[in-house]
Amino acid sequence: MYVSSSRIEQLTLESAILRDNPLNDPYVRTVTVYLPPGHDDLPVRGYPTIYLLSSHGSTGLSMMNWRPWDVTIRQQLDALIASGAMPPAIVVMPDLWTRFGSSQFVNSAGMGRYEDYLIGEIVPLIDRSYRTLPDRDHRGLAGRSSGGFGAITQALRHPEVFGAFACHSGDLYWEFTCLPGISRMHQNLAKFGGLDAFIRDIPTIRPKTGAFWDLVMTVCWSAAFGSNPGAPHGFDLPIDPETGALDEAVWARWLAHDPIRRIEQPAARDALRSMRLIFIDAGQYDEYQLQVGTRLLHRRLDALGINHIYEEYPDGHRDTHYRYNVSLPRLAEALQ
Repeated sequence: MYVSSSRIEQLTLESAILRDNPLNDPYVRTVTVYLPPGHDDLPVRGYPTIYLLSSHGSTGLSMMNWRPWDVTIRQQLDALIASGAMPPAIVVMPDLWTRFGSSQFVNSAGMGRYEDYLIGEIVPLIDRSYRTLPDRDHRGLAGRSSGGFGAITQALRHPEVFGAFACHSGDLYWEFTCLPGISRMHQNLAKFGGLDAFIRDIPTIRPKTGAFWDLVMTVCWSAAFGSNPGAPHGFDLPIDPETGALDEAVWARWLAHDPIRRIEQPAARDALRSMRLIFIDAGQYDEYQLQVGTRLLHRRLDALGINHIYEEYPDGHRDTHYRYNVSLPRLAEALQ
């Protein structure tokens, strides 16, 4: 049995913000929290906080699970802190799951106000409950894949809340990230009986094949980036439902969410310049070609003179949690 002097706590949060979410997803959520060894010791000290955001198809609870031939997040953090590689830090793994596999950590008419939930309910709860250093200079974000997108997006949108971030293989450069799935959306919708039937049957579809995951990811993006309160499901499809062709007007709205485009906004550049640490990386053989967007982001940050750390490593997209061994110590150090 694994024994540690760290502690995992799971807080129950009844969310007023999520109570009336359009998908009727649970509004009572569990927030998983890693407390480092010494958190309860005297004299009292404060700790930096890192919000670890999950990828699509995962959430805070599942990040704690055992993985074959690997360690849990808790074991990973314990080893980093025990070795002296990482200063002690509180790590928060929130639940921002939806029926579509994720919320993309944004507000949308099709899923609910998950950005407001994170900023307005989870962050204050953590600062009330634990020995945090409760300001943006001691609070950061990290995540992989969609979680990486969430980390950079929330840092850009809320630099008053977060002062550093790490984006691992994040959803960047929509032409490569999103268009492949959009191009298959019409035929995948046909396989599952159309949008209404697919949304209704998501929990019970068996087996959950590659076509299912392809479609549920694209529907999740549609809800996040094509939000429209007047549409039947609260969002517009990025395709013509009859021909399957790209709807250029909706696609333009998607592009506004792409971090590659977002950093061209003056407020986003100011946010980036205020960060105590920016860490971005991707595998050289990423199956979704997310290394391309990461390279473009790196080049643009260089051109803007914005300090950051950029790395590529010889691996693909999946099962790269070991890269937290690189980013989390740097985040914790920057947020001391």
